[in-house]
Amino acid sequence: MAKVAIVTGGGQGIGEGIVRQLAKDGFTVGVADLNEENAKKVAEDVGNNSRGYFVDVAEKQSLVDLVTRVASDLGDLNVMINNAGIAKIGQITETSEADLSQILDVNIKGAFFGIQAAADQMKTQGHGGKIINACSIAGHEGFELLGAYSATKFAVRGLTQVAAKELAKDQITVNAYCPGIVLTPMWDQIDAEMAKIYNVPIGASLQKNIDSIALGRGEKPADVANLVSFLSDEKSNYITGQSIIVDGGINYS
Repeated sequence: MAKVAIVTGGGQGIGEGIVRQLAKDGFTVGVADLNEENAKKVAEDVGNNSRGYFVDVAEKQSLVDLVTRVASDLGDLNVMINNAGIAKIGQITETSEADLSQILDVNIKGAFFGIQAAADQMKTQGHGGKIINACSIAGHEGFELLGAYSATKFAVRGLTQVAAKELAKDQITVNAYCPGIVLTPMWDQIDAEMAKIYNVPIGASLQKNIDSIALGRGEKPADVANLVSFLSDEKSNYITGQSIIVDGGINYS
């Protein structure tokens, strides 16, 4: 029987890349997204009996319902990937309360509730599992104009460490992946906002960041997915509590 994974935010970007890699690895994937239509399209495309689901990660009950449905539809949950996230661009002094609340809800509560829902399911199953969270290089060093985002990713690192300690007795490992400059619509949004703030052409901020990468190119979702593939595999069984950078060697200075 194929192993089962859930990927939140799996309808596009990094999440879609992870879904595609896990399907290649033989997983049946519960592709979950706020855009259910996108989730279903990706699930149908990757096959392996994968299915698309709606989820709003800012709402605990939505994540609980997701995990329950996937386990009922597809079988025991082996891997939970709390990938869904958003970015907000701007100086700390100009960040609105509404924007701060939204990013905290999605990035921190989404990971927190996802850990809770997956852990409850895995404990009930009784044979352990893997929980993998989306962190960022901005969870290792704060980035200018990404104050709120950086704060949420530092929080995800902390949640990952604590959950790893608390769930080890249940044979549940908890780790995180920390991408760099990934060429997805999220970075298009970041670049557009930076163009306004710095009064530079569209693409200039993105290129400046790419120029800081030792390997000389922007990151692809597949680059992130390869790390997640390893963390989802038995080869990573002795790794827990880690937030692993996959950024091509960025110079932060």
